[in-house]
Parts: sequence; C-alpha cells; structure tokens
Amino acid sequence: MLTDEELQRYSRQLLLPELGQAGQEKLKQARVLIVGMGGLGTPLALYLAAAGVGTLGLVDDTNIELSNLHRQVLFGTDSIGKSKLDIAREKLFDLNPNCNIRLHTTRLDSSNALEIFREYDVVADATDNFPSRYLINDACVLTGIPNVYGSVFKFDGQVSVFGARDSSGKSTGPCYRCLYPIPPTADLIPSCAAGGVLGVLPGIIGLMQGTEVLKIILGVGEPLIGALLLFDALRMDSRRIRIQRNISCVVCGNNPAIHQLIDYRAFCGERDLTNNPEISVQDYSAMRARSEDHFLLDVREPFEREIASIGGTLIPTGEVASRLNELPHDKPIIVYCHLGIRSLRVQALLQSAGFTNPLSLKGGTAAWSDAIDPTVAKY
Repeated sequence: MLTDEELQRYSRQLLLPELGQAGQEKLKQARVLIVGMGGLGTPLALYLAAAGVGTLGLVDDTNIELSNLHRQVLFGTDSIGKSKLDIAREKLFDLNPNCNIRLHTTRLDSSNALEIFREYDVVADATDNFPSRYLINDACVLTGIPNVYGSVFKFDGQVSVFGARDSSGKSTGPCYRCLYPIPPTADLIPSCAAGGVLGVLPGIIGLMQGTEVLKIILGVGEPLIGALLLFDALRMDSRRIRIQRNISCVVCGNNPAIHQLIDYRAFCGERDLTNNPEISVQDYSAMRARSEDHFLLDVREPFEREIASIGGTLIPTGEVASRLNELPHDKPIIVYCHLGIRSLRVQALLQSAGFTNPLSLKGGTAAWSDAIDPTVAKY
C-alpha cells in the first residue's frame, strides 16, 4: 500500500490511467540494478528513484573526477575524489527517501555477476565497454532477467531491451549476442574517454533506458524488445531497426553452448597490459634530473596538451601507427597520457613495431601532478 506521503509525492503519475495506484505499487515493489554510475547511469538513477522504484541497486567502484561532470549530472564539483556510489546514495536518498538504495562497490565480473543479478527484477546496462556488455548480457540470459541496454559514442546513441522472456520463461526477444555475435577489436571502437561524447547525449539515452525500465515493470506500452533504437543527436533523428532472436545464438538460442560466465576480456580480444613495462613518475623525474637522453612522447589529444603538459612530442594515440617514422630507434621512448591507459596501448604498439624497450609513464600526468609537480593541472 502507498502511504499518504507517497500518494502526494507521485500524484502526477497516479493521474495516468495506464499507471494509477496499482502501477505505483508495482514500482514500489520493483528491484532494478544499474551497472555503471557514469553518463548513462546517473540520469537513469535519478529518474527511477524519483518515479518511485522501491529498490535501486548500483554497481560501480570508481571515484568522481572533474572530467565526469559535464555528463554525470548526479555529482558536483565538491564531490571530486569521492566515491560515486557514496555520493549517489546521498543525492538519491535526498530526492526520494522512500527508495532503498543498495550499493555494490565492486567491479562486476564473472565471479559475482550471477549472485548480484539474482537479487533484482531488471538490469540496466549503463557501461561503456564491450567485456561488460557481453558479461551483463550473458548473466541476464542465464538468470532470466531483462537487460535494458544503452550506449553512447560522440553524437550517437543506442537503446534496446535484450533477453526478455514471457511468464513461462520462454525467450521472447533477442539478446545482445544476437545483434553482435562477435565483438569488435578494442582498437576499432574507442571508449568515450578516448573518442569523446556530447555531454547531453548520455542524459537522453539514459532517460530512454529509464522509460524502458518503467514500461517493463508496469507492463505498459511496447518495450524495445526485438528492436534497436538508433539516435543521432546532430540531426535530432531516431530510427528503429528490427532484430530477430538468433535460434543458433550460443547463449539464448535453442541449443545454447554457453551455460556459465566466461572470461570476457579474453573473449573481446583485450590484451592484458598489466605486465607491460612502465616507469614510475618518481623514477622518470630522477631520469630527467640526471639529464639522461630519451624521447618523451605525449599521446593525448591537442586540447589536453593545453590543459596540462610535462613536455615532449605530441602525437595523438590514433596517429601513432601512421607516424612511427617520426620516432627514434636509438634512444629510450617514454610514453605518457592522462592516466597511463592510452600510453600502455601505445607502448605495446611500439614494442611490436621493434622499438627497443619503450616505457609507459605509470599514472600519466595525473600521477605526475600528485607526486612530482602540483602545478601540472589535473583534469
């Protein structure tokens, strides 16, 4: 039953004949898991909490950074450096104290996904990488939970509902693997951190996901089951593509081959760069102090160079492969970026191209600012 406070809080929703008090009570009983509290997850969480979803589970293990704020509207400048989930719980509880906010401060992987998912009715995929998308898809299919999918890149977005089933447990729509059986290589489609995204776009797509979540809970309208919605922000245009369940799908097909979660980083062809040669900012600072001969390579974008720099030659990550002739073979190459992620990939590229012992600067300019020179701006 709804309390008097809830009747007043949700009064504008209760006026909808398709919802009413019975629908609001369905929302109150619903349990929704949001994986990823980034550009998609933050507006999604705000509106699901405001709508009266009874239990919201949030999965994330990262802290808030300045570069998050142009699209992750749940957070503010005074929250930089703090846990996303801690701040999210505080803001969402203030928005709607009736909402039970459950925090899963962890990185979702094959060891914990099934256990976490079984506690919820709907999962919303608000992640930004392919291993996570395939993991979430497979875990949803194996647990019989619908997967409300969203993704953004630059000015484009996608939304769909995967893994839907009828009351008897029979699949009624395709899963993510039916649409994308084979993942693209990690270098083919960069993340938003490398390729960029218009700040308002995750808000648009995240709210579309929220709409699909509410429709599923309420049993109203036509959820995007068997359909992929494509949104183009530059033309303010959207179109729907019909997608069929693949009866030969290895996860949701008639004779599935996958019955347990796998290693999704390996499946998506992501190289393990954790053991690639790195140099700490302390050791590199000492190297500079000794005036040791080397070549410093900055693989960030030009605008990042204007924000913060420790010198060197600028060749953006996407251009390195075509500009190898500009790099020396007769001296050590130190590669750096913002956080030390892109530099690891470039280090691996240089190593495979025959350059002698290139090193990635661990932690990038952010670590340099923390440990060596605080006048180098953090962003």
